[in-house]
Amino acid sequence: MEEYNIKSKVVGVDISNESTTYAIVDVRGNIIAEDSFSTEDYPDVNTFVTVLSEKIVTLVEENGGYETIRSVGVSAPSASSVSGCIENAANLPWKGIVPLAAMLRDRMGLAVALSNDAHISALGEYTFGSAHGMKNFIIISLGVGIGSCFFSEGKEHVGHFGFAGEFGHTCIVHQGRKCGCGHEGCLEAYVGANGIVETARELMAESDAPSLLRNLEKLSPRTIAECCDKGDEMAIEVFRITGHYLGMGLANYASVVDPEAIIFTGGISRAGKWLVEPVDEAFNEHVFGNLRGKVKILCSKLNNRERDVLGASALAWNVPEYSLFK
Repeated sequence: MEEYNIKSKVVGVDISNESTTYAIVDVRGNIIAEDSFSTEDYPDVNTFVTVLSEKIVTLVEENGGYETIRSVGVSAPSASSVSGCIENAANLPWKGIVPLAAMLRDRMGLAVALSNDAHISALGEYTFGSAHGMKNFIIISLGVGIGSCFFSEGKEHVGHFGFAGEFGHTCIVHQGRKCGCGHEGCLEAYVGANGIVETARELMAESDAPSLLRNLEKLSPRTIAECCDKGDEMAIEVFRITGHYLGMGLANYASVVDPEAIIFTGGISRAGKWLVEPVDEAFNEHVFGNLRGKVKILCSKLNNRERDVLGASALAWNVPEYSLFK
């Protein structure tokens, strides 16, 4: 009888607009080895795929060898798990449709699963984080872009084309700010990192009131939140406005899907109470009455990079095994 080699590891990859992290993860969810590099250094996607493949192979060969790897899971913005493509990403250097799963599969000879970064965050939270034990919840990814995923009865809703949950590209202001997707008034244009900075600049232009914001070398959600911690009224107002828009958008979302909890992930969630309190107020003001005061609004306790790499690894275990090297 032929002995079947049961492979005990997968590779999880998290691609963001700034950096790409890749890790070897075992069947128990332990990260065996991890590394990263700058996504922005590779504006040509073919070069990016070549470099990523080579780096994964090097890491794998240094940690047990290729024969121990079952498959690869990849998290990326604007990715579809149905097509295996990144499609028209607003915040990545590669435009149009990029068949990333097929490109990596051809380079490495292993099964590759690709999914939207917000969906991967949700899978990571469901498996390892704040959503563990929940069946109906929403994950909101707050960063340069705004993504989401909701789980219904313990299963993520992907949608027919794989793009369910593009919460950041729902309209919140009629004929409002121009969004990176090309539309006007998208939530992302007000709640994403660039939108928060734009709100701060608008407030500074509208008033002569003193503020620590005026002395910052670089405006960012992090530096604005730091000014909030110091009691700066204008900085607090920036997050009040941001939270109001986000809370209204979430009230519409929750009124449709009836979640147990909404969990924030991503760098902007580190603003903590400065964001969560105005979100909670606007949410409960606008949500369907039977849900008022019942939906928990939480911030993830997991490290963002670790959660998303682990989420990608969980995705990898679910793809049918394939290898050129059996």
